[in-house]
Amino acid sequence: MSKCLIIDDEPLARSIVAEYLQQYPDIEVAQECGDGFEGVKAIMQHHPDLIFLDIQMPKINGFEMLELVDQAPAVIFTTAYDEYAIKAFEASAVDYLLKPFSKQRFDAAVHKWQEQRKVAAAGEKLQQLEEMPAKQPEEQVRIVVKVGNNIRIIPVSDVQYLEAYDDYVKIHTKDGSFLKKKTMSYYENTLDPRHFVRVHRSYILALAQLTRIEPLEKDNHVALLKSGERIPLSKSGYTKLRSVLGL
Repeated sequence: MSKCLIIDDEPLARSIVAEYLQQYPDIEVAQECGDGFEGVKAIMQHHPDLIFLDIQMPKINGFEMLELVDQAPAVIFTTAYDEYAIKAFEASAVDYLLKPFSKQRFDAAVHKWQEQRKVAAAGEKLQQLEEMPAKQPEEQVRIVVKVGNNIRIIPVSDVQYLEAYDDYVKIHTKDGSFLKKKTMSYYENTLDPRHFVRVHRSYILALAQLTRIEPLEKDNHVALLKSGERIPLSKSGYTKLRSVLGL
């Protein structure tokens, strides 16, 4: 018996998927969820084999929800917006169902997943969610992190600077620091370059937090932030920072 979740903020959309699944006695609907927060908790509780996931939902969207899951299950996206199709497949989705979808199209997606399961049983693991270069509008205004079993939404305006931290990025705010399993390059390409500048291989700073630039020995410089933190500037980072500031 395989377990699945239906994660969608529209009750009618959830009921349609549940109805279509009735012809699959080997697939159990473990839970229906109305938003991404519920979805994360349900995945942690049930460890489903498959999820049917809407993209545009309140609080956090489907892509942000997947970022909070350590071991993402197989995903069939269900959405009314076709502009997310490319990103969905970049996220290693099994399939992408554009609402309203027919029973025939739904069955094709489920059969595709079942075939992938057979391949996985033969020794190949299903591909997991990978970091995606495509941007979402939400990613420029907030960062979603997991703190223990809780989910926290950090407004980008609260970020003082970002720091490389092994395989993570440490996000520093006035309320403390938080880890996100992304790369510095990801945030360099995602955050608004008018407000954030990568000044070092290991640092991206918020321009609003900068108070002054101080020289060190030889040609080295350091950025002093409102918090009192001193961020080292590489030679290229110093040049870039001066250019952005119009100096």
